[in-house]
Formats: sequence, structure tokens, C-alpha cells
Amino acid sequence: MNFKELQKVKIEQIEHILKESLPKVQGEQNIIVEAMEYSLLAGGKRIRPMLMQETYRMFQGEQEELLHLFMAAMEMIHTYSLVHDDLPAMDDDEYRRGRKTTHIVYGEDMGILAGDALLNYAFETAASAFEKFPQESLKIGKAIQILGKKAGIFGMIGGQVVDVQSTGKQISGETLEFIYRLKTGALIEASMMIGAVLAGAGTEEISGMEKIAQKIGMAFQIQDDILDVTSTTQVLGKPVKSDEKNEKMTYVVWKGLDKAKEEVEELSREAIKELRKYHPKDTYLEELLESLIYREK
Repeated sequence: MNFKELQKVKIEQIEHILKESLPKVQGEQNIIVEAMEYSLLAGGKRIRPMLMQETYRMFQGEQEELLHLFMAAMEMIHTYSLVHDDLPAMDDDEYRRGRKTTHIVYGEDMGILAGDALLNYAFETAASAFEKFPQESLKIGKAIQILGKKAGIFGMIGGQVVDVQSTGKQISGETLEFIYRLKTGALIEASMMIGAVLAGAGTEEISGMEKIAQKIGMAFQIQDDILDVTSTTQVLGKPVKSDEKNEKMTYVVWKGLDKAKEEVEELSREAIKELRKYHPKDTYLEELLESLIYREK
């Protein structure tokens, strides 16, 4: 199979893992489970769980069921952040991944609660690993610690706070890079770090994955800025020119379109060069990083 065919198979496998991870619809609160499912199974690239899985395999991890719990938890956290980003108080978007956003379908109140529920259930899912794999408790504890920190005030949420405070204001390029490193990069870093941790990688290897992922995360967010200017709503699956509408500083505004494109390629090339030092058994992970340079959505 070529890369695109293999990627499709891997995404289908991840979709199955996500479906299996969701709670059953039952009880008086079943509407929230429906909203969680609507949000989580809306499709997408599934980059974060895929990076986690490929990193785990690169370091020859053998407990796939353990890995699956953290892959699901990671995508729940990523999805909750998107659900909340789309709310009227944040980016106020009506479309995500080509269909109506959660708060448009279920109401703003359920949009807030669906995000809350996904975040909480992510940690419930990850913590269930202690009971299922007690012999791996040290790895599980370290992985949960990384997940919490990278999703929290010193990671994604911290980046979102500065991003929200910066809307409509003139900010420096350094502040913009801080936002990108935390808001987008933190969960990508966590994905590769957790994959390494669960596979039993050493401290230096885990740190190496964090550095590679930091470059990937920055490139990924700059590419988002580029697509917001150059793509269409039909291709992107969400409104374009939303950064302009919200008066946001972006990498394209800061350095221009051509420089932004150069930066994406340079960061991606650096990440791939560093990845090769770990001598992965196949080329899929490298091709995945390569594909981020040229993605159209």
C-alpha cells in the first residue's frame, strides 16, 4: 500500500478505537453522551493518536490495548478543545470538519458540557489502565502526568489563555510563537512523548520526541494560518478568513505568506532529520510528518 492507502487504514483503525472507548448511551443524562459522540466521531486527520501509535511502535511497544486507552484519551482532549474553541465566547464558528459545530446542534449549554465531559472522560479512560495493566503502573502514571501537564495551564490551556487575551491587540512575534508552542504544540508533544513512555523508552529518547514534536506542532499551526488565507470553506471543512474576522495576529500577518511557507518546510525538514536518528523500522512516520507540509486541510 502507498502512504495514502495506509493512512486511510490507520485512520479507520483509530475510528474503531474511539467508538469502542465511548460510554454507552443510557440514563437521564444520555444527551451528553450523544453530544460527546457527535463531537468525537466527526472525522478528522487523527494526527495526535496516530503520532502516539507510530512513536510507540518505533520504540517497539508491545501492549497495544494499553496504548489504545491513551490514544482515545488524547483525541478526547483534542476534541474537547475544538468544541470549546467553536463556542460564541471563543471563535464563534458554526462549522467544524465539514458539518455543524456541537453547540449549533445541541445548544451552547450542551456544547460547554460536552467539552467538559470529554475532558473528564479522557482521564477516566487513561486511569482505567491502572486496573487493566497494574504491572505497567509506573509508565501509566508518567503518561497521565504528561497528558495533564501538556493539556493544562502550562500547555494547551495556557496557550489558549494568551491567545484569547491577544485577540484584537498588537502582539510580538515572540508572543505568537509562545501561543503556537502551547496551544497547538503541547498536545502533539504529549502524543509522541506518551508513545515513547508507554513503550519503555529512556529519558533522553522521550526528550528527543518532545523536541521533534515541538517543531511539528509549530509547522502544523503555521500551515493552519496559511490555509486560512489560501483555502476555501469547502476544502477546509470550516470557515476561512476566520483569523481576519477575529482580528488575530498570525504567522502570515507577521512574516508574510512566502516566509510562512518557508518556515513550515524548514521546521518539518528539521523534525524529519532528527527522527531519522532513531532509525524507525519503516518510513510511515517520516511520510506522515512530510504530509503535514503539503496538507490542504
